[in-house]
Formats: sequence, structure tokens, C-alpha cells
Amino acid sequence: MSNPVLPTNQKILTEHLLRHNVAQIYPTTHALGVALASGRKLRVYAGFDPTSPHLHIGHALLLEKLRQFQELGFEVIMVIGSFTAMIGDPTDKTATRSVLTAEQVKANAATYPAQAGKIIAFDGPNPARLEFNDRWLSPLTLAEIITLSSNFTVQQMLERDMFESRIEAGKPIGLHEFLYPLMQGFDSVALDVDVEIGGTDQTFNMLAGRTLMKAGVLGHPAKEKFVITTSLLTNDAGKKMSKSEGGMICLDDSPEEMFGKVMALSDDLILPYQELVLGLSMAQLVDLKSRLTAGENPRQLKVELAQGLVAKFHSPGDAKTAALAFDARFRDHQIPANVPIIAFRPALTIQDCLLESGLASSKTQCRQLVVQGGIKLNQTAVTDLLTLVSPGDLIAKGKLGLLKIM
Repeated sequence: MSNPVLPTNQKILTEHLLRHNVAQIYPTTHALGVALASGRKLRVYAGFDPTSPHLHIGHALLLEKLRQFQELGFEVIMVIGSFTAMIGDPTDKTATRSVLTAEQVKANAATYPAQAGKIIAFDGPNPARLEFNDRWLSPLTLAEIITLSSNFTVQQMLERDMFESRIEAGKPIGLHEFLYPLMQGFDSVALDVDVEIGGTDQTFNMLAGRTLMKAGVLGHPAKEKFVITTSLLTNDAGKKMSKSEGGMICLDDSPEEMFGKVMALSDDLILPYQELVLGLSMAQLVDLKSRLTAGENPRQLKVELAQGLVAKFHSPGDAKTAALAFDARFRDHQIPANVPIIAFRPALTIQDCLLESGLASSKTQCRQLVVQGGIKLNQTAVTDLLTLVSPGDLIAKGKLGLLKIM
């Protein structure tokens, strides 16, 4: 079966949509290509659980794919997991997530439209829709949840990697965690979508939605659903960039903070970030790799990446200003005059300073920052938060958060 003929520009955009940063398409790339060319206005969505007030550049990859559909004239939906966030996605988690309250979820979600609006358009000729999944998940009855669960087996759930590893480690698995893929899967049914987009780590959950749609559950007609999985961005530890793993470059970071975080990345992340976030072509990536092979200082390539990210999520002017500020502060060893000051007192610890200055919001965050190597005392990584400070000491959080003890 051949694809219908598309206008040249639309064909190029469609090919880019099907190829760039696509790990897998279910059931097949060809089948989705035919659907895209059919003239039917497909309904496409990606979901985001508000377990934090910040979206990061890993989320940006999904939003970019939504934008590609939007530019081709398809209906796109950003789903806020206002209900599923209270369950907690067990994907890749070695322990049960902490349960969030409805109030916490609502507060976190309030920041999402403005951040997502940097990439997809909520106004204009083909505006994106914003939906909250508590609208259709909260009213589900116990009988309906049992009906949904009858489409899956316990064996299917237990075969998931994170559950197998927990069983081997003797760690508990909450019964509610089995419900998460059912609830995410029902998002597709309730919205009657044609396509769902998510990272490769979400494959099980997204295919659960495909199973429910094909089964025609709870009075909904049976329907095919396409699933697009995208590559995952990793942090310096090699783990997926996420709200729980740390190493996030957030969409609402200031230009200076975003620039500094990029400059703190390990050199081996330069090319993946250039490809996935900035969308460089294969020819451009080959050129960058050649520059590295020829012995060019990776710092220059990292500067280009940092400027590209700041320009993308803020503006070219912000990128230039952030680069100049970074150079002035770090390459030239200058300390800004307006660095916050903590008054010295006996028994003052690094943890006290972080909390009092607002560089950390809790003792838990202090510990996370130290584990990630994100706190330095006089340019030396901190391993003990209870280390006493002295007058003249300089505490740094990452590349940009500075604090002077006087």
C-alpha cells in the first residue's frame, strides 16, 4: 500500500516527525505514515505528571514532538496528570514513590502551561488543548476499575524490570502501583486519541493504553492507537534526567542558571544534547565530532550548546548575556559584588548556610545536592554538611549559586 502524495513541505515535515528523536513507533512507522497522510485530523497527546513545579529539557523533547504534529495541523493535547501524580509512576523506581496530596499536585501543575508555552502554542490558528486527567479518572467506580484491570495479568505487571529488581532486593511493591498503567492507559480511552508520545521508559504504560483502546472498554468503541517512543536524556550519572534523579536543566531556569548547568555537564553529553535538544543534523554532528577528534577544547563546544539552549528557551540576547556573565564569573575568577552574605557565628555549618540563604529548601535537598556533588566549599566538593565554616569562606551551589561567609 503506497502513501498518498503530500505537498513537498508537508512531506518534509512528516518525514522529520517520523524520524527525528524517534526510538520506536507502534505498531509500525509505515502504518503511522499512512494515517498522517490520510487527511484525517489525528488527535495526539503526551502526559506530564506534576510531581514537581518544574518541567525540564527531557520533557521538552516530548513537547517538541507535539509541536511537530501541531505545525502539520493535527490536534495536540497536553495532559496534566493531576490524578496519576497522586498514585506515582513506578517506572524505573527502586522504591515506592511518596504519595502527593491534591493540593501539592495543583500547586506544581500551576507552573506547567507557561513553561510548555515556550514550545507549543496554546493560542493561534491551531491551539493545543490542556487537560487534567482527574476529570475522567476521579469519577471511575470500583466496578469500572475492576473492568479495566481485567485486561491485564499479574504476570505482565511483575515482568516489569523495576518490579523484578525490587522483588530480588526484598523491597515492597504497593498494590496501588499496579494501577498506574491502567490509569494512564485510560487517558487514551477517555480522550479518544490516535497517537500517544512518551519516552522509552513509558513504553509499558503507553501500550497499556493501546490495549484498552483496542479492547473497547467501558462502552468506548474499539480503536487503533499509535505509540511513539522518544529517546531519553541522561544526566552526568548516566541516569534519565528526571525530577527524582537530579541533574535537571529546567525550562523555567533563568538564562544564567541554564547556561551554568550546561557548562557543568560532562563532555560526553555534548553530542547527545546537541542532537536531541537542539536538533542538529547528522552532518552537523559529524562536524562537531570531527572538531573533538582533532583536539579542539570541549569547552568551546559546550559553550555553543549552552548558548543554543538559552537562545531556544529564552532568546539569543539572553544567550549572549549569560555567556558574558559566565565568563566574568568563572573564567576570569570574578565574584559578583552582590553575592549574598551569611553572618558568621560559632558552630555555623554548611547546612545552616544553605538553608538560611535559600540555596536549599530542606535538609533532604541539602543531602541530595551533596550526593550529586553540587555543593562546594572554597572550590572543594562538600561531603559533610555539618562541616563548620569560617569568615571569608565561599559556598557554591552548582555553577551559579554563591554565598559568602562574613
